[in-house]
Amino acid sequence: MKEILILSGKGGTGKTTVTAAFACLAQSKVLADCDVDAADLHLLLSPKIIEEHPFQSGVTANVDPSACTGCGTCADLCRFDAVTVDEHASIDPFSCEGCGVCEYFCPEKAISLKDNLCGRWYISRTKYGQMVHAALDIGEENSGKLVSLVKRQAKNLAEQSTTEWIIVDGPPGIGCPVIASLSGTDMVLIVTEPTLSGIHDLKRVAGLAKHFKTPACACINRWDLNRQMAEEVERTCEAHDITMLGRIPFDEDVVDSLVRGIPLMEVSSGPAAVEIKQIWERLQKQF
Repeated sequence: MKEILILSGKGGTGKTTVTAAFACLAQSKVLADCDVDAADLHLLLSPKIIEEHPFQSGVTANVDPSACTGCGTCADLCRFDAVTVDEHASIDPFSCEGCGVCEYFCPEKAISLKDNLCGRWYISRTKYGQMVHAALDIGEENSGKLVSLVKRQAKNLAEQSTTEWIIVDGPPGIGCPVIASLSGTDMVLIVTEPTLSGIHDLKRVAGLAKHFKTPACACINRWDLNRQMAEEVERTCEAHDITMLGRIPFDEDVVDSLVRGIPLMEVSSGPAAVEIKQIWERLQKQF
């Protein structure tokens, strides 16, 4: 069983398009969408949810109005201005950091810390195999923990069904969710684009993969929109020991597949689909 993680330095480079195409091409796989802050792989794979679970992380302070005397001790001590006092104290859940100071010092023991419901995670069935995905609630944090949970569940499914591949649609950037998604990964595929910002983001993601000793390869999406910059991307990959697996041309079939909510490989045999298929074949040879 091998795990492939598809990353990019930012959103919009084509990461999910490539992931969905791989879902069509791989014969034996489990899919995971680790972009829990803005998941969109389900828009192309149309999963049918078979399990739904709450995701709880951190705590939020809660006040028992019947016990609170409105003394204001909690408001005086709260560094996050999360407490207001009228007849009794009330907590703004968006400002509360769950530090527990108000609970500890409340003379009436009217404040308690309760587990915070941050979102939900799912196990679904798709036409292309089982899929684990999740969604954080608006304004919630701890996406790194949710990413780790999604990866763990995907690995459990893969072990139970003895699948050959785990294909992970990773989050953009290089922050905590990306670091969590790198854990246990066998290979990173960086989807980049022929722009200065694309080169900058490529270097950042490559540096992160190198730090965690994870092999990395790359492909250039819409390479023919700036051929000169595409050559610069390839030179950057060579300088950072990143294997270049292919150049995906601009193809209106990709736009059509996104509009229709269907993976590219289902609706096209055009140049982009042909190149992604070759990238998948080259990627397998990296192991």
